[in-house]
Amino acid sequence: MAFFQRSKQNLTMENKIKAYNNILELVGETPLIKLNRIADNLSGNFYAKVEAFNPGHSAKDRIAKFIIEQAEAKGILKPGSTVVETTSGNTGFSIAMACMVKGYSCILAVSSKSSPDKIDMLRSMGAEVYVCPAHVSADDPRSYYEVAKRIHQETPNSIYINQYFNALNIEAHYKTTGPEIWNQTSGKITHLVACSGTGGTISGTARFLKEQNPEIKILAVDAYGSILKKYHETGEVDEEEIYPYRIEGLGKNLIPAATDFNVIDRYIKVTDAESAHMARKIAHSEGLFVGYTSGAAMQATLQYNLEGEFAADSNVVIIFPDHGSRYMSKIYSDDWMESQGFLQEESKTEAKKIEYIK
Repeated sequence: MAFFQRSKQNLTMENKIKAYNNILELVGETPLIKLNRIADNLSGNFYAKVEAFNPGHSAKDRIAKFIIEQAEAKGILKPGSTVVETTSGNTGFSIAMACMVKGYSCILAVSSKSSPDKIDMLRSMGAEVYVCPAHVSADDPRSYYEVAKRIHQETPNSIYINQYFNALNIEAHYKTTGPEIWNQTSGKITHLVACSGTGGTISGTARFLKEQNPEIKILAVDAYGSILKKYHETGEVDEEEIYPYRIEGLGKNLIPAATDFNVIDRYIKVTDAESAHMARKIAHSEGLFVGYTSGAAMQATLQYNLEGEFAADSNVVIIFPDHGSRYMSKIYSDDWMESQGFLQEESKTEAKKIEYIK
């Protein structure tokens, strides 16, 4: 009888259900994938840190989980609380996902530049969404920064994440993305290429990597129409540089406190059109269905390569921030690409024809 009971106990332990408690436990530990065909003519070895493998399909899952759990630990977030945020889409989705799991309400102020796909996804995750005009100054009462602030002030028992000026944005990546890349490359990384928007991803990752090896080069990506590159180089804000551009989640018309410019070595600017085409090229060459800013990061890598930044033995990690499914009505739509002047007749071969059999 004792033998039977012991055997049954062992069987129970061996067949224990291996399941995650909720989707937030899947955040982080995203894969590093070697780039082959698209990097074939470049100097060095190139690897993509593919953040689309997060459950919310972007790097922003990291800060949403980290900041919300920090607020819970400090007693700032309590049952019945509302989380308010400014977002171009990805952070909003990640916050809405976390709020859904944890039982909080979520209100988001979103830039009108965000794709309809992103906005629909926010609503599908239960968020209350305010779409604000993209091409107004940051202090305009209609801007998504000011709208989020007003909603926070008017909503009892709410917190405002404020990712652009929240030091936890940096800390989240310092504690996760940086160590992951260091471990995945066995410390052999020589360059990091990452987009600069709020600055949390590049700053937190760079801080950790620079602490391990100060010789690692941190190469940032900016957009034409943004002020970040010139500010990094001169310490001055040149409002003459500000004009509308289409890439979401890249560049800024203000200086985010969540960007640590001291750990960034260089900036380079990319165009809307080249970044869009590059995202499509990544899908066609590597089978990685990536978003607009991933295209921007890869385009910047090519430009850095042309400037002689990399050597034959360089190990370059490029952060691909999100998934292509959020841009179906934009960069993966021939109609949208053509309406923006990005798609000439000769380049339509990027997209395979669809034939309807009757």
